[in-house]
Amino acid sequence: MSTLTTAPPVPTPAPARPDTGFRPEVEGLRAVAVLLVAVYHVWFNRVSGGVDVFLFLTGFFITGSLTRSVERTGSVRAAYFLSRLAHRLLPTAAVVMAGTLAAAYLWLPASRWPAVFDETTASLLYYENWALAAKAVDYLARDGAPSPLQHFWSLSIQGQFYLLWTVLVAFAAVLVRTRGVRLREAVLLLCAMVFAVSLTYSVVTTGTRQAWAYFDTGARLWELALGGMFALALPYLRLPRAVRVPLGWFGLAALLSCGALLEVSTLFPGAVALWPVGAAACVVLAGSTGLPFAADRLLTWRPVMRLGAWSYALYLWHWPILVVYLHRTGRETATLAGGAAVLAAALVLAAATTWLVEGRVNAFMKRRKGRRWSLAAAAVFAVPLLVATLGAQYVYAQRHGPDWRELAADRAAYPGAAVLTDPALAAGLEDAPFLPPLDDVLDLPVIYAEGCDAGLDGTEAVPCSYGDPDAEHTVAIVGGSRIAHWFPAFHGAALDAGWRLVSITKSGCQFSTETPRNDDAEEAASCVEWNEQVVGVLDELRPDLVVTLSSRAFLTGENTYPGFADRWRMLDDWGVQVLALRDLPRLEEPLPECVERESVAACTTPVGLSRSDADPAGEYPDVPANVAFGDLVEYVCPDGTCPAVTGNVLTFRDHSHLTATYSATLAPYVGDLVREVTGW
Repeated sequence: MSTLTTAPPVPTPAPARPDTGFRPEVEGLRAVAVLLVAVYHVWFNRVSGGVDVFLFLTGFFITGSLTRSVERTGSVRAAYFLSRLAHRLLPTAAVVMAGTLAAAYLWLPASRWPAVFDETTASLLYYENWALAAKAVDYLARDGAPSPLQHFWSLSIQGQFYLLWTVLVAFAAVLVRTRGVRLREAVLLLCAMVFAVSLTYSVVTTGTRQAWAYFDTGARLWELALGGMFALALPYLRLPRAVRVPLGWFGLAALLSCGALLEVSTLFPGAVALWPVGAAACVVLAGSTGLPFAADRLLTWRPVMRLGAWSYALYLWHWPILVVYLHRTGRETATLAGGAAVLAAALVLAAATTWLVEGRVNAFMKRRKGRRWSLAAAAVFAVPLLVATLGAQYVYAQRHGPDWRELAADRAAYPGAAVLTDPALAAGLEDAPFLPPLDDVLDLPVIYAEGCDAGLDGTEAVPCSYGDPDAEHTVAIVGGSRIAHWFPAFHGAALDAGWRLVSITKSGCQFSTETPRNDDAEEAASCVEWNEQVVGVLDELRPDLVVTLSSRAFLTGENTYPGFADRWRMLDDWGVQVLALRDLPRLEEPLPECVERESVAACTTPVGLSRSDADPAGEYPDVPANVAFGDLVEYVCPDGTCPAVTGNVLTFRDHSHLTATYSATLAPYVGDLVREVTGW
């Protein structure tokens, strides 16, 4: 089927001003928006609100186009509409993705290739925003380096919008046919309904789960719906030129100031996103005045118009170039000269891509019209890339399988921490490739795969038991990921000593009576609820020993928390012993990233970077008698320095968590500490 409805053309009253054709000031507005996106990314490491302008304009143009299609033909002609979009958008996107894959192979570490493969597929199939939303709320993935394709999230939202809007306008056409309403009124009403529901959802979700909301299509649809409403209303809005001139300058100034005055990445996409969207609406409403001192004179200047024509390709190219530059230089933001080089390269590639790809494809389509040719033109670019990406994923998986875990079990070749206490072992250690390999940086304890961790927004305290269920002694490790990374060590010690080990963890949450200082209100509330459930679990379990943290180390310093001690006193009332471990140091940057860019020898971090000279546990007043403090830092960071590799084993999987492989080598020292504390 090439259409969604078969209703006849619907006569519509002529608008008060033309509703068709090219709007030169909007092309200039695209140029401003893409420059804001690129400049803020390159030099300020933040976002600007420019993407919100693109979403608004997408809603503006797509709603107008679909509505006019129904007015002319009686249907949205979905197949024709979507195939045209495919041949206009996919070839350029596919070329950029192919270039990004090549750049990742040449200049990015192998550990980042799997993510690039995954996100290429997600971007091609227009679900990248959902992939990023999942990562944004995945505590274990938050330390990952930025993907060179993550900016495709906005294009994925737009792709989903195209499908939804063909259905919405087709439904409006059905209302016209069955209810006798005017088409534009029906489309406007449906857009208004989407706007109201989406904006409400966006405000609520941004307030509770902002990291998720940022990429959530439902939380962004209101921006596109508002553009659609504006497209339908604009022909009937007639403002005098004396009003439109200051309105245009006001809109432009508001847009330029948005990113500087608002922390867009943490406040959007709630109601505050009305700022850039409203600014864009002001510029569009101002229109073309023809006056030399009006904003549209700047926006319709030929170089600005040319940049607007390149805006799609420039948006696509600037981010992967920036990611490669930052990785190769080891910087978090670009220098003035480096950023200029990034923008220059992006401009050159955008111009070339627009001319070679968009221009040639459009020229071809002028000679070969029809939806089949449109789909063929898109498929020629997209299908080979998708096949190549899936093939590369398969080959990579075959070459980088889990075989290294069998090698790591050989404690003679991979002793890990044992070399720190056995000089003979250290002297006789043969050179071998360190494990885990850098392409498996999330070398995690099994409790994550087995569903034993509550996650960032989970509330259920999930106790997972290991070892002899009828053991004489039960040890419970309780807390967040900085306790969970000790699990392999305690698991090994429990198996050796015949204890029962119970794990109760939740990412990003501590065993405490205090509400976390967390910008995400839903995550903070879930931590409080989880803690309440943990108390119930421990009350029923009554373990012999609870292992938790005594401090938390950050690059800003090491802190203690009264809420930790409150939990210790509760356990003291129950007659349960507590082993409060001092937090391990944090590294200056994720260890795998450093090793791939520098070398094993260069990637060391002083303990004093994140830990106090003296154990801050001494600051706790009235420590109950059931508490013993422990510090195992000497087995991870000997002599005041945290090495990248010890005993042929990579120590940290990111900048603050041990690899599961290294943690397992700490089992003898954990066992000794537990016996020292308990006398077992």
